[in-house]
Amino acid sequence: MFSSLRRVVRRGYRRAVDLSHPSRSPLGSAVVNCVVYLDGVRQDGCAEAEEALRRVRKTGEGFVWIGLHEPAQEELTGLAALFGLHPLAVEDAVHAHQRPKVERYDDTLFAVFKTVRYVEHEELTATSEVVETGELMAFTGPDFVITIRHGGHGTLGPLREELEASPEQLAQGPAAVLHAIADHVVDDYVVVTDTVQNDIDAVETAVFSEHGGRGDAGRIYQLKRELLELRRAVAPLGRPLEQLATQPIPVIPAEVRAYFRDVADHLTRATEQIAAYDNLLDSILQAHLAQVTVAQNEDMRKITAWAAIVAVPTMVCGVYGMNFEHMPELHWTYGYPLILGVMAVACVVIHRGFRRNGWL
Repeated sequence: MFSSLRRVVRRGYRRAVDLSHPSRSPLGSAVVNCVVYLDGVRQDGCAEAEEALRRVRKTGEGFVWIGLHEPAQEELTGLAALFGLHPLAVEDAVHAHQRPKVERYDDTLFAVFKTVRYVEHEELTATSEVVETGELMAFTGPDFVITIRHGGHGTLGPLREELEASPEQLAQGPAAVLHAIADHVVDDYVVVTDTVQNDIDAVETAVFSEHGGRGDAGRIYQLKRELLELRRAVAPLGRPLEQLATQPIPVIPAEVRAYFRDVADHLTRATEQIAAYDNLLDSILQAHLAQVTVAQNEDMRKITAWAAIVAVPTMVCGVYGMNFEHMPELHWTYGYPLILGVMAVACVVIHRGFRRNGWL
């Protein structure tokens, strides 16, 4: 029944959303959508939240789904009073920067998800942004869902359209929407995690190439920082999903609760993959540092070898530079070229010895 939720099509809006249009923004520019669903079918003529909620509670059927984008305190206050949202949850929803969590306030569930997006780039550098994060929050009650999005990505437009194309899923009520959101967010985790592997492969190839650059340490470190940001978004969601999958919660029917276990399995895969990537980057960084150390040792050996070669003529010139009166071959006509020849032969012999031993 919920299988199609795991096949959410990641496409853009089929139509542009005008945030200033009265039918889309009854409470202000933060309100993206306000829709009533009855038996999983979208109902028309309920543009305002108060009217939509009154209609649902009058008939006792269906639910309201309101979508907001980065609402201000005053924009959310009216909704909080109308739907009976807890002040602490409202404060978290406005200020954002929350850890993934699920909190229960009477018969209302407040869930926080971290959204992620892979930032395309031609080449990974020491300052490249690889992962961009945002936040998605959901108030889930017996007859309403209020979603609040922070950040420039993670839009729920395609997800809403996908659900509207499957009325049997929306007919399960607000819990089905919460499951679809969780599944949508976790699927993005898997996609981003798989894509990050391309950057890791590129860094690994560069480090172990024949001409591995010494500037790769900055790229590796930046990639580890971006991977840490991804882990902070993904790992903390494990416990909230476990709560939704195992604990009896009034707004989550038992038949829907089982599907959260499938989402938790996908999250586990992403978490384990991120941990494996982090360990791999540690190994790559250690290998890179070892290569740098080996290269430095080779440079030092070459410098030492050339210093030893130069030491011979330096020593001979130093001896003859002391200007003693009685020096070997000092007054001989061929003494000067002889000494030059001796120095040249000594340098050649030492050079051959170093090359034979692999120092040059």
